[in-house]
Amino acid sequence: MSDPPRYVVPSATDATSVLRRLARDGWLTREGFAVAEPSWDLATAKLVLFGRVPDTETVRLAVLAAARGAGVVAIVDPTGEIGRALVDDLSRLGPVHQDPDDEPESDNESALSRLIPEQRALLERLADGETIAAAAAAEFLSLRTANRRIAQAREALGVRTTREAVLAYVRQRR
Repeated sequence: MSDPPRYVVPSATDATSVLRRLARDGWLTREGFAVAEPSWDLATAKLVLFGRVPDTETVRLAVLAAARGAGVVAIVDPTGEIGRALVDDLSRLGPVHQDPDDEPESDNESALSRLIPEQRALLERLADGETIAAAAAAEFLSLRTANRRIAQAREALGVRTTREAVLAYVRQRR
């Protein structure tokens, strides 16, 4: 499964354009970033949350929703302080689009481009012969978070084992 869409756009007009395209692609759209659903993983729901992001509390809600697998279409000036904070935080989860005409990556594009920096760093350390625990410590991650990031990398690379993920990473890195 590909990453959910993440857009940070400056106007409601841009957001409407993105939301219409996502709705045509089968995404359910809902205004607001607060998520009351009890299940943690929202990726299977194909849910996109949208709205204005006026403050840091709304940034926190939008990032939490994205971390749970929801798509996000945020209306905020991406060059302002709040917009930059939102883009930085969302970028840790995956690609963030700032142009409403950008299409999410297709499945045939390089899998490496779908990996977030933490995943690449962990795979790089594993390729250098470190254990997962040592790589997690070196990247200032808990072992649980490192294992979760590696599992996400395996899914993005389309492999079943960590060994296969490291080999695929090394092959594509060249």
